Amino acid sequence: MPYSEADRAELDVLRSEWREALLAARAALRADEGVLKPEELESHERHLHDEFAGAAAKLRRFARDKGLSPELAEPFLPRGLAQRALALPATVRSCVFELDDVLVGSAALHREAWTHTLNELVESRPDTTYGRLTAPFDSQIDYAKHIAGRTRLEGVRTFLASRGIRLPEGHPADRPGTRTVHGLANRKNEWLGLLLEQRGVDAFDGVRHYLELAHDAGISCAVVSASAHAAEMLERSNLAELVDGSVDAETIATEQLRSRPAPDRLLAACRRLNVEPSRAAAFETTPAGVAAARAAGFAWVVAVEPTNDPDRFRELRHAGADVTVRGLADILQRFA
Repeated sequence: MPYSEADRAELDVLRSEWREALLAARAALRADEGVLKPEELESHERHLHDEFAGAAAKLRRFARDKGLSPELAEPFLPRGLAQRALALPATVRSCVFELDDVLVGSAALHREAWTHTLNELVESRPDTTYGRLTAPFDSQIDYAKHIAGRTRLEGVRTFLASRGIRLPEGHPADRPGTRTVHGLANRKNEWLGLLLEQRGVDAFDGVRHYLELAHDAGISCAVVSASAHAAEMLERSNLAELVDGSVDAETIATEQLRSRPAPDRLLAACRRLNVEPSRAAAFETTPAGVAAARAAGFAWVVAVEPTNDPDRFRELRHAGADVTVRGLADILQRFA
């Protein structure tokens, strides 16, 4: 019987909930070591073992009834099997993920925040550029050309240059919306915070499962994002406890990390995981990101293209990706 996406999503939620409950019970049991009598501790351990076996059997039965893979229904997988499910080389001990469009669907929020911010500026300008009205910000063309992969300040400067607009740099404490580079960057940050509050952000299908399997396999995980809201996005998408390190806007500014295709941000993530790039896998969404991973010396580079655009897949492979997928759920499904 062919499965539906709704069935697969339901299984993923059930498996994750059981996993969290079992981990909490195991943590509570470990906390009781030295407090409970040995026979009481042994009784609780047997009960927990039975709980795990019962949960796994129910999840496997649900999966079989829906035509889904029983292996992917398991709350936990043995290390070797988890490594196989991740489709990573055996030498890989860490993974570094781009946050936007790999783990969470936040790119659309970024585009909207930039659109509001920059068009507020364009609409408020009484003057023209070379006798013509300043063209508004295009969320598809301008975002990809001037914003994607850059810090907020770099994005503002690049867009202004594309329109022939000159503004003072200003100061980091400039009020959001002030007609300075910092004021516009702060306005974009304010808009993104408002959109996150209104709509939230979710992890893509399969992402939480992939990160959980990474932990089963003993593989550490880090995220990289140019956003000042990276930590909030991880919390809102219920991924924070599965991430061992992060490089965000504050890190980029403090350490003066260059944008892709420079490898700086990926190397910073490796430092946080205490791993050499030659023992890590990178998950990127752009040719510049793939090039950065290759420049950093990553052992394995996965390119994620959610729109399933054949031209984009070719660009990513040409940039040096070892494999291209629509998302992490595709990797798990291939294993199944």
